[in-house]
Amino acid sequence: MASSARRPAAKAPRSAIPQLSWRAPQPAPVVLVSGPEEVCAERAIAGVRDYLRAEDPTLEVTDLRADDYAAGTLLSVTSPSLFGEPRLVRVSGVEKCSDTFLAEAVSYLAAPQDGATVVLRHTGASVRGKKLLDAIRAGQGSGVEIACPAIKRDSDRYDFAAGEFQAAKKRIAPPALRALVSAFSDDLTELAAACQQLIADVPGDITEQVVERYYGGRVETSAFTVADTAIAGRYGEALIALRHALASGADPVPLVAAVAMKLRSMARVAGTRESSAALAARLGMKDWQIDRARRDLVGWNEESLGRAIQATARADAEVKGGSRDAVFALERMITVIATRAPYGA
Repeated sequence: MASSARRPAAKAPRSAIPQLSWRAPQPAPVVLVSGPEEVCAERAIAGVRDYLRAEDPTLEVTDLRADDYAAGTLLSVTSPSLFGEPRLVRVSGVEKCSDTFLAEAVSYLAAPQDGATVVLRHTGASVRGKKLLDAIRAGQGSGVEIACPAIKRDSDRYDFAAGEFQAAKKRIAPPALRALVSAFSDDLTELAAACQQLIADVPGDITEQVVERYYGGRVETSAFTVADTAIAGRYGEALIALRHALASGADPVPLVAAVAMKLRSMARVAGTRESSAALAARLGMKDWQIDRARRDLVGWNEESLGRAIQATARADAEVKGGSRDAVFALERMITVIATRAPYGA
């Protein structure tokens, strides 16, 4: 057997502790809530609290900061009280923890206190506290992990919002869900709040008209209106929508970003003949995004799409400081896209 035979790459060690969804958290002696998405982390931590409080309303809750930590505090707040109430200790800022906290937390894993649940919040913003995370993931402390990865892609935001309504057993029409996600495309906290408001306020199913009534004035919705009308070739409407958006206080940067996002989707889909489901799976998109991009491509060809993408890239650079007149940059971009004019017109 040849010694030069290629060996399979070694796999990264897998975590030895249960991995839970932030939508279905459960308590354990140690709960590691990891990852940068703060909205999901807050939901997970609140879920653990609610779970414990439902079991025993006398739950004692203590909050600690790992970066401003007094020696001996962790053991003190987790120790059983005179009446034996359950204890929940929420520790924030583990990614910037002090040496004292790190040492005491690692020691705590060897002998967690009965009746205590310690929730450790680590955003992953630094490697600080890695020794503690590695110990928890190796199985010390009888812990569980709730991962909260960043939600950045449009499909991830769509899944997040859909999950909000599914969890509440509330029906929302697909066009309404798309409109809602578009309206809050740059702020997950506001998207979550909007979902919860609709869930609380609307007695029946949520339609596109309901979303428009509640959030039709959002700047991001105006941005997508500009993008939609320009890509559809409705030049006059696109300019009016652009001026309305700017008059309403829209920032030019997200306006360009909305156009760029739709053009990227069109470029990825152009020329493909796969089914929407197969293409969506391959590209990491949703079926409806594929269908919408294909509808948007009507009237476009490779040359005109290339010119539109170039014009949008130019506008992006100009509204980010490359030009003194951001409005002119936007109007030129809209003109190229809506009229299919040569780039640079």
